[in-house]
Amino acid sequence: MSTDYSDLLITAGLSAGAAVAKAPLFAEAARVLEANGGAGQAPLALFVPGRVEVLGKHTDYAGGRSLLCAIERGMCVLTRPRTDRMIRVSDARAHDEVSFAFDAHLEPPLGHWSNYPMTVARRLARNFPNARGGADIAFASDLPLSAGVSSSSALVVAIYLALDAVNDFAQQPAYAREISNRESLASYLGCVENGESFGTLAGDLGVGVFGGSEDQTAILCCKPRTVSQYAFCPVRAEGTVALPAGYTFAIANSGVLAEKAGAAREAYNRASVATRVIVRRWNAATGRSDASLAAAAESSTDASDRLREILRAAGGAADAQYEVQTLLDRFDQFVHESLRIIPAARASLECGDLARFGTLVDESQGNVERWLGNQIPETIALQRQARELGAVAASAFGAGFGGSVWAMVREHDADAFAASWSARYHAAFPAAGPEAQVFVTGAGPAAVRLTNLSS
Repeated sequence: MSTDYSDLLITAGLSAGAAVAKAPLFAEAARVLEANGGAGQAPLALFVPGRVEVLGKHTDYAGGRSLLCAIERGMCVLTRPRTDRMIRVSDARAHDEVSFAFDAHLEPPLGHWSNYPMTVARRLARNFPNARGGADIAFASDLPLSAGVSSSSALVVAIYLALDAVNDFAQQPAYAREISNRESLASYLGCVENGESFGTLAGDLGVGVFGGSEDQTAILCCKPRTVSQYAFCPVRAEGTVALPAGYTFAIANSGVLAEKAGAAREAYNRASVATRVIVRRWNAATGRSDASLAAAAESSTDASDRLREILRAAGGAADAQYEVQTLLDRFDQFVHESLRIIPAARASLECGDLARFGTLVDESQGNVERWLGNQIPETIALQRQARELGAVAASAFGAGFGGSVWAMVREHDADAFAASWSARYHAAFPAAGPEAQVFVTGAGPAAVRLTNLSS
């Protein structure tokens, strides 16, 4: 099997250089799939990208908004149906493989990448019990792991799309009742990860992270060469703006792992749960039943001031694991990011005011350093270095506690910028490992099916 998918990727919206770079990844996946048998049937081919959170730091699970784009790195996936209910998933680049039954009683292990495909399979088996077709799935990825570019959510989406190709979940009545488009599918897959129910589709344990659906939305819904604004709980498209002509992204991986399902899970979940504590106190004091922090903050023109007063008055009466100032800081970071900075940043991009855009992004970065506390010396340094080197804007993104920083730079000198940024970072942090790398990427297409299953 030596199919070249480059032309199909270019048609989908990938740049020519990025499309050609995917050929060896598909070849690696093909070798593994062929070794596993079933050579008589042409496989389904998928490309599932990572994403950049331009703005929207810890806003999605609280019903806030984000500015997002897919990137041109991602997972190259090939899959074939099986005649039984087994699912075999092979990471072609890592030479690792897991096999498990398509079963509602799976017990996914924490701390291993198999947690994600097994969690997807278990949830699908519970929500759609009449669809149990197994599959052989092989993937090869050029996404850095645990770097904030959504490698884990890309794997979730990839496994879902591969199993959907075999089972056609849309034919299930429960699916048709709850999922009507890619935005609602993104919401559902966010619930698959965080374990929450989605309408009548009952939840379970998820992967152990109380996250939202920002990653899945970017991976499934963003468009090439654009930045998309979405609001959440539920997912709602609020518009797009073209990436400024002549500009692209450089992404620097700090080399410090941002494992939402690993060491940083407790810190990530604490930031998430804090928003629920705030809403609980607000509803108790006002008699309202707002479902999210965004709904509470936008319920009236003076809601933000009233909410701060309620938090100060409540003291430590309930949810004593959170100090009052911690909740006030969490609220202020959310309100500034979601209600003020993001709309202003999008407007700046629309009118071409990149200086204003850069100032707003700097403010967002400062807010998470001061109020959210999810930054580390490495990501703080990377953001400052990018600005010093001439990036029009730069910010850490993702869960935090490690991960990466994006910089918006001119296309014509992006490679030189990336080299300078990498050199300056390694000089400042000589212990940074080989994973601390910088790469250049445009805003790419959402997940796309390149071929169909055929015999």
